[in-house]
Amino acid sequence: MAAARTACGAVTCRCACGVPGRFYGIRQEQRGTGPWPAAIFRDSGELAFRQAEHAALLELLAEVKATTPVVAALGGGAFTQPENAELLNAAGALTIFLDAPASELWRRCRSDQELVERPLQKDQKQFGDLYEARRPHYLRASLRVDTAGKDIESIATEIISLLEIDKTQSGPKALR
Repeated sequence: MAAARTACGAVTCRCACGVPGRFYGIRQEQRGTGPWPAAIFRDSGELAFRQAEHAALLELLAEVKATTPVVAALGGGAFTQPENAELLNAAGALTIFLDAPASELWRRCRSDQELVERPLQKDQKQFGDLYEARRPHYLRASLRVDTAGKDIESIATEIISLLEIDKTQSGPKALR
């Protein structure tokens, strides 16, 4: 929901891991193998989209080795699906909720509207209601970072600090 997961994840990975290839945006991975998320919503419905999202997460978790640090950005609804939360817990994944008020998330969505088609973004009230329904799921994340009013670099720096990542290292030794 415009929490800046993809941008923050890519910057965090670049700064902490030193290798951009260790960042995975689930929606970007889906784009590489089929239609864009908005097209899946439009043509096949939300259930088909959630199934594709789940399959992409399964594939990612199967490919990731425990010794390789990876940053993955999940879509706004992925973490609210019980089967995805169970997969992440079983994998021992550290999850981070990038939090901001619904009004700021709405503003972010509106500012990137020409770049990203968001099928569940109908109007501000519906958007706020959806965010409030999802927020209890998001609060189950391992860590929470307040992103309100912050730029991407500041958020990534805060994440790196929270994770106690040594930016002079790369690879598995980067985590202290």
